[in-house]
Amino acid sequence: MRVFVTGGSGFVGQHVVRRLATEGHQVLGLARSGRAAELISAAGGRPVMGDLADLAPNGEQAEWTGVLNECDAVIHGAARMEFWGPDTGFRRDNYVPTVALHVAAAAAGVGRFVLISAASVSSGSQRAAVVDEGTDNGRPNTAYSRVKLATEQAVLSADTPTMSTVVLRPPFIWGAGMTTVTELADLARAGGWTWIDRGRHVMDFVHVDNLAAAADLALTRGRAAGVYYITDGRPISIRDFMTPLLATQGVDVSRAPSVPLWVAAPLGAALDGGARLLRRPSPPMLTNWLVTFLGHDRSYDITAARADLGYSPDVDLTQGLAEMISGPVGADHTSG
Repeated sequence: MRVFVTGGSGFVGQHVVRRLATEGHQVLGLARSGRAAELISAAGGRPVMGDLADLAPNGEQAEWTGVLNECDAVIHGAARMEFWGPDTGFRRDNYVPTVALHVAAAAAGVGRFVLISAASVSSGSQRAAVVDEGTDNGRPNTAYSRVKLATEQAVLSADTPTMSTVVLRPPFIWGAGMTTVTELADLARAGGWTWIDRGRHVMDFVHVDNLAAAADLALTRGRAAGVYYITDGRPISIRDFMTPLLATQGVDVSRAPSVPLWVAAPLGAALDGGARLLRRPSPPMLTNWLVTFLGHDRSYDITAARADLGYSPDVDLTQGLAEMISGPVGADHTSG
């Protein structure tokens, strides 16, 4: 197949491009800069110079969209990912270009549109310890996640008789080349690492190569207008995951202090609310999102992905950590 990929120079995108090229697909990757083009080429793709910001809402005003006429499928992974800020910025940067790209792809005769979304769209369903595609999402607790959910709904409802959409919902994405772990390690070195409830809460994570494999499978499998959670399939406590992850950076957080959830929750609400009231451009040290992320059990049922996509996560924690110690693959320039 000939596949058009956005976000192909980022952490997730490079792994997706590499996976598709290895599987024999012809990959075209949207590149905003010369450096992005180099990264896409190194991963096995053909760069297409352009910017999602060039797209008009009807998806027809960017010169580079002509390449979509050559493509069988689109994997859209480019997105601005932050857990702070107003809805308006995320609508401009994520919602509008995604909907426009979906329109352009349908007009070009593309048969399959794969959207890499986020498991955090279900963050409004805080009482659910195990989430599946049928769980009521509630109102997600960050602008990023609310706009992601609205984007999903927009593209899924705009499917055509000739183009079907599949949405993938990964949780925290990890693996060699991620820069998030460097940021977390810097925080820990500065004495800023604190567990909530001693890190006992159980979560799901997904290795970047497992997500790339799911994106490949979604090109030809999965229900039209299908939504799928994609994880490593092995729920694990935050402590048991983060401790060895940060150890790859030479940081030991096993003895870091801990606060109970009943302390963290009101503190996070107060700091979060105060920062929003004052319109702070950066988040405080503790936010409602971070309390939800670290202070609640949350795993995702991947039964549907296994059944419909034939998804089977191959990379486990031991293998993924070993790869991180041996050296990064690619670089985390943008978020999936």
